[in-house]
Amino acid sequence: MSKRSLLLFMVVVLLAGACMKKPVQLEDLKSPDGQLSLDFKIVGNEAPTYALLYNGKSVIQESELGFLIKGQQELAGNIDIVSVDKEVVKENWEMPWGEKREVSNEYNQLKVGLKERKAPGRSLFIVFRLFDDGLAFRYEFPEQDSLKDVFILEENTEFNLSGDHKCFWIPGDWDIYEHLYNTSKISEIDAIKYRNHNSLAQTHIPNNAVNTPLTLITDDGLHLSFHEANLSNYSGMTLQVDTANLAFKSCLVGSDNHDYKVAVQTPFVTPWRTIQVSDDAAGLIESDMIVNLNEPSVIEDMSWFEPMKYVGIWWDMHLETKSWDMASGKHGATTEYAKELIDFAAAHNIKGLLVEGWNTGWEHWIGFEDREGVFDFVTPYPDYDLEEVARYAKEKGVEIIMHHETSAATETYTKQMDTAFKLMKSLGINAVKTGYVGKILPKGEYHHGQYMVEHYESVLKNAAKYNIAVNAHEPIKATGKRRTYPNAIAREGLRGQEFNAWSQDGGNPPEHLPIIAFTRMLAGPIDFTPGIFNIKLDPYKANNQVNTTLAHQLALYVVINSPVQMAADLIKYYDGHPAFQFIEDVAVNWEQSKVLNGEVGDFVTIARQERGTNNWFIGGITDENERDLEIKFDFLPKGKSYNATLYCDAADAHWDRNPQAYEIKELEIMSNSVLPIHLAPGGGFALSLIQK
Repeated sequence: MSKRSLLLFMVVVLLAGACMKKPVQLEDLKSPDGQLSLDFKIVGNEAPTYALLYNGKSVIQESELGFLIKGQQELAGNIDIVSVDKEVVKENWEMPWGEKREVSNEYNQLKVGLKERKAPGRSLFIVFRLFDDGLAFRYEFPEQDSLKDVFILEENTEFNLSGDHKCFWIPGDWDIYEHLYNTSKISEIDAIKYRNHNSLAQTHIPNNAVNTPLTLITDDGLHLSFHEANLSNYSGMTLQVDTANLAFKSCLVGSDNHDYKVAVQTPFVTPWRTIQVSDDAAGLIESDMIVNLNEPSVIEDMSWFEPMKYVGIWWDMHLETKSWDMASGKHGATTEYAKELIDFAAAHNIKGLLVEGWNTGWEHWIGFEDREGVFDFVTPYPDYDLEEVARYAKEKGVEIIMHHETSAATETYTKQMDTAFKLMKSLGINAVKTGYVGKILPKGEYHHGQYMVEHYESVLKNAAKYNIAVNAHEPIKATGKRRTYPNAIAREGLRGQEFNAWSQDGGNPPEHLPIIAFTRMLAGPIDFTPGIFNIKLDPYKANNQVNTTLAHQLALYVVINSPVQMAADLIKYYDGHPAFQFIEDVAVNWEQSKVLNGEVGDFVTIARQERGTNNWFIGGITDENERDLEIKFDFLPKGKSYNATLYCDAADAHWDRNPQAYEIKELEIMSNSVLPIHLAPGGGFALSLIQK
């Protein structure tokens, strides 16, 4: 070949290569502190992708974004970037109640406008927000002729991980969050084996998926948590596990009544998909990202709600000393017993009383296929004088917490809701615990699907009209909606204390709550019902017990974040008990909170300052392993002295062999003090710091 022919050949090859190269559209974003960076790009005709790095190291490898929409081609490829907007946000806002008063909301935002190159020419925005503590993104669909009624089959959001990380997970159950947490590598996750759990009232696990918050630890110690924020008019998201490729993919909760998972109309936005990132475990708890991703409060005045401790007719039922229904002959919700509890509360700095089983219908509330119309939310049993109990409680300075168990019969509750709330308002009752035990009615819907997401929010909206706060059990996951609706004071959404009383699998192991603190608690306040002093449940439950020490139970009033904390045990176990003083003293509303130490699933210590005072309370818990900690108090104001009372495990304490062994010590603490603490297996400690 001549030199001229060779040159022509090389030019042709280069031109062909240039024509074949796919055009790349690229945008990037950094967090305010510069440690997190996002790469968003579209290569040729392929789907949009994003990647997340922390200090230059991969956190999320290139992952696709897209949708499957009924009756339309997949919304994933042949897309152009048509607009780019960047914004810097710095603001502060105040929590009306909660783990802190002042909240800082600082992030850098990238909003990318996308449009299909070919018909039907659909358009959408993807909005990314980078905080110092993580990444959030969501899809926003504007009003458009090419996309009006939208039936989403699946949201194809990928999370491709950079390694086989250690995970703390529960199955992606469409109906319940009350599973024990598992600890495994991504490649070892098997949610399917937890189908048909014999201790659950309802369960449905169709895929090898996990629920969120999902917490992970990388080999180099980076802590991650996947969740969602501002879940509204949509379906809850589980994460489908790809064990071979070490990846997760969004898997929305569906319905047996439709061949789609979400029905919406443009314009609409999806919930935020969130990835919290921290150098250590403590940073996950201290993150405000989830609540910051929600809209400001729509309730102007929350002064009618006062965070409180409460007692109740609840643990009695789980110990089977009393019953919810009157026909059993051992009805718990009687006027006489309610007044006894009110007297106890009034004498011990406890402001609330929860009465379960007060209203008619409990004889047919569970185990029946047709539960619609069973419960009446305004008619008490004959042995419970609702008006007299409300009057007596008010006289004693105690607030009644109403109880509405729906038995998951949503239409019955929806029809009676306004009438029930009006009754509460007429009696001066400002808080309600709702419940949704059992399979959802209408049949074919699930607790975590779009139908129920809308139902739970409608309850919050209606309750707000009557100045009523809601503590939801068998709920949809917490996603920070408490910022928008601060009457959403707490919720269950985890395997609670009651499993210790009757589950057939040994109850909650000692590691349960050291995991919960770094998983479920990242979503929002928890109504866990701590404070069991009769650890062995003697003489009621020979085969069950609480798998912690007594000091561990005290610590939970600080470790577990909630503006409503129950003194859950039978009051006879509190009478005259020296350790009950901590429950009397501990606050439930906080000026600020600090995580002093912790490792996921092992131990955690949290210090919280009481709102409106200079007093602090500290709680620490451990798993089945004994542990020695050193507590520093450099967060206290310098030069100030505190009278401290320490409630700790005795030297021979053990969650199983000797759970009620504890000691009380009086100390003086200052900011330069250092306190060694020994935690027994399954143990803990509680410390009150009252400024002199």
